[in-house]
Amino acid sequence: MHTNPVLTRENAGNYSAGMQAELDALETKLALMLERYRSMRDETLKLRQQVVVLESNNKNLSDKLEAARVRTEALYNKIPD
Repeated sequence: MHTNPVLTRENAGNYSAGMQAELDALETKLALMLERYRSMRDETLKLRQQVVVLESNNKNLSDKLEAARVRTEALYNKIPD
């Protein structure tokens, strides 16, 4: 039974210079991709928290606007014709 060598830094001597350069480039790209993923995940969490706050503020303002509308309508109805 023939097994393929595992691609690790431990047996890096088994790689050609070109293959090692490709592996290094892939490792760099993967690290960058993971960094960007984490950054975007953190930003998404912050944005979701902002949405919750803004929706709450919007609800409060809508409630105040409705209360003002009701009061204004009541005052209007008290004006004699």
